[in-house]
Amino acid sequence: MLESVDTGGDIVTQALTDGIGFKLGLFSANCSGGLAVTKAPDRWSASWEDNLQLAQLADEVGIDFLLPIARWIGYGGDTNFHGSVLETITWAGGLLAATERITIFATTHTFCNHPIVAAKQIATIDQIGSGRAGINVVAGWNKPEYDTFGIGLPEEHDDRYAFAQEWLDIVKKIWSDDEPFDWQGDAFQLQHVESMPKPVGGGVPILNAGSSDQGRDFAARNANFVFTIVGAPEDGLELVPALKKNALEKYGRQSGVLTLGHCVVRPTEQEALDFLNYYADEQADWDAVDNLMELQGLHAQSFTSEMLEMFRGRFAAGHGSCPVIGNPDQVADEIEKFAKAGFDGMTLSFMNYNAELPYFAEEVLPRLEAKGVRVPSQRAV
Repeated sequence: MLESVDTGGDIVTQALTDGIGFKLGLFSANCSGGLAVTKAPDRWSASWEDNLQLAQLADEVGIDFLLPIARWIGYGGDTNFHGSVLETITWAGGLLAATERITIFATTHTFCNHPIVAAKQIATIDQIGSGRAGINVVAGWNKPEYDTFGIGLPEEHDDRYAFAQEWLDIVKKIWSDDEPFDWQGDAFQLQHVESMPKPVGGGVPILNAGSSDQGRDFAARNANFVFTIVGAPEDGLELVPALKKNALEKYGRQSGVLTLGHCVVRPTEQEALDFLNYYADEQADWDAVDNLMELQGLHAQSFTSEMLEMFRGRFAAGHGSCPVIGNPDQVADEIEKFAKAGFDGMTLSFMNYNAELPYFAEEVLPRLEAKGVRVPSQRAV
């Protein structure tokens, strides 16, 4: 039974926001390669068939949510990493119709999606999923994608977030107002706006990935979950309280904090390390890795220059995310570190989700339950 949760002004109907246990999600399964920048022939395809199988498997074993990446052009290299991507709103709608309990986010770029259209799309897929949709709001940073759309990337980082704030304010007003309204803002001038139906609970969980100061502040102001990159679990000991304090004191909001990792779990540590070496070193698509890192360094503030220098191997293995590698005990211990550091949950990626998730579910999830990190009721019965 899902309950409505007040997270500081935005009412949503979601098990994801119940505050019970450490939440686990899967990230980037809609994109070719997932988060692994690899030429390995058994890498993730991101086909619809594979995504459907994964969503139903994740639903069955008790994974809490799926989070996609919105991407419009690839990163080149031999594989053109992320060159094949399922559009996230239609992807989420299809998967919500085929699952029962899992929350499924759609990722929406504010710069190329009109807020009136996006508000109705998200409300529609939330109706399809009986209140299990979420939205990941992206302010935009990828200049080649702006160029693809013929839109100039704002020179000032803050300008992207000012635009995104007005965009999201319109979406929220559409979801909350029953009467038509006009809007006169800096970016949008709208007349007699109306939209029915609304999301099932009057709103949906909002996620925002911000690692720059501006991005984290935008997330604190608007999001149910701040999704942020860290270098190690221990980084959360200072970061998580600071983010939550900022959201509460500055905006009067309760906000959860999520992070991300890439996972390899095998019966022995050596088997896990061997597989990591196989796909993220021997088979790495280094040209695509370097293209991705160059673009991050030039146009994003998610990574510091020091992180970019240190994490080339992590980019090949999992787009710069934290490694969660080892035997089942080691992987469970590593995930527990994130929970003890204060994170409310994290996403995981696998080199091949469908091939690797069953073993993770069988061996790691029970260990997390035994540790008290996860509760048994979060798994399907």
